[in-house]
Formats: sequence, C-alpha cells, structure tokens
Amino acid sequence: MSKEKAVILVSGGLDSCVTAAVANEDFDLALLHLNYGQRTETRELKAFYDIAGHYKVKERLVVDVSYFKQIGGSSLTDESIEVSLADPDSKKIPDSYVPFRNANILSIAVSWAEVIHASKIFIGAVEEDSSGYPDCRENFFKAFNRAVDLGTKPETHIEIVTPVISMKKWEIVKKGIELNAPLDKTWSCYQNEDAACGVCDSCALRLRGFQKIGLKDPIKYKIRPKYLGA
Repeated sequence: MSKEKAVILVSGGLDSCVTAAVANEDFDLALLHLNYGQRTETRELKAFYDIAGHYKVKERLVVDVSYFKQIGGSSLTDESIEVSLADPDSKKIPDSYVPFRNANILSIAVSWAEVIHASKIFIGAVEEDSSGYPDCRENFFKAFNRAVDLGTKPETHIEIVTPVISMKKWEIVKKGIELNAPLDKTWSCYQNEDAACGVCDSCALRLRGFQKIGLKDPIKYKIRPKYLGA
C-alpha cells in the first residue's frame, strides 16, 4: 500500500533536516527549498540537495523568491545590516528575522501540495528554543491551517505539521541521531558558506544543542566556542 505524500520545507538547516527524517517515517517525501537572497544561499542550496539525495527524493522544487532581498529588513538579506552575535539573554526579535517569511513559504508549499496531491506540509519551525521569530509560533501555524482550509478546493485537505515546534535544540539533535538523519550534511550558519562562524545566533543554538548531549557537531566551524548553559 502506497504512503500518503507530504511536502517538506527544507532550508538545509538542522531543524528542517530532522523534520524531513520524522516525515520520512510515514510519508513519501516531496522537498521544497526557497532561494530568497540570503547570505548563505549557495551553501543552503547544496545542503538541500545533499539531504534530498540522502533520502532519494525524486520530487524536488527550488523556488526563487529574491523579492525578499528587495524588501530587506533582515540581516540575512540586507548586507548593510550586520548579523548580530548570539545573545541568549536578549528578549528582542533578532535582526535575522525575515519579515513574514514563513507565510510566504507556506503559501508556495500549499500551492504545490494541492497540485501534487500531498496531504501534509512539514515545517521545522521551533518556538521554545528558537530565536523568537513571530512566524515560528504554534498559534501562527494553527491560524494558517485555517486559512489553508478556507483557501483551497473543497476536496483538498492539507494540514501543516510542525513536529519539532516544542522541542529544545538538544532534543532536536537527539531526535535526528535516533532517526539517522544526515546532520553532517546540514548548514545553519547565517553568515559564512565555507566554515560556520560559530558565533551567530543560529550557530550558537546549534552548538549548544550538541554540547548539551555531549556530542561534537559534525560540520566545520571557524570558531567552536563553549557556550554557557550547554
């Protein structure tokens, strides 16, 4: 009996890779990746293809949404805004937040899912241990599910699934290891493409996750600091 199909949003990062591993347990995968003019666009795209290759996924869609770079407002897309160093005590939304990005990504995913008859859309958003992005909150995805229900054909039934949303980074790492996810093929750094910087917010979260469970992150870093609270 054939499995249902699911669209997986794969940025190439740790969270989306583990999300793909979770979905792979029960669904046939179709992987979606967006190039949006981010600093590490080339390296993230490579990670996407490496992950897709690992899971032998045939249905792949790479979409150019470079209008995000035109809109600006984020250090990921505007090189005049410096990428902030990790600050675990900050309660502010970091400058790496790309305004309303997930709504744009999900809209594309829903369009594709409706065409290829996928019943689920998996996204590796994390609320509790993330950078505090407003479009990574569980309530946002609940609201978006309602919009999907109202905005698609009556016979279409697509659900957005967020399997890691309540996890801390170390739990995501542990889950990925349990599922043999190709964590060595992922890329999380916000500013470097050759070796991860080790000091941006995304690198810090990732390194703390590995350190928490006593494992070494398999990717290459320029700086590999020991983070407090690891």
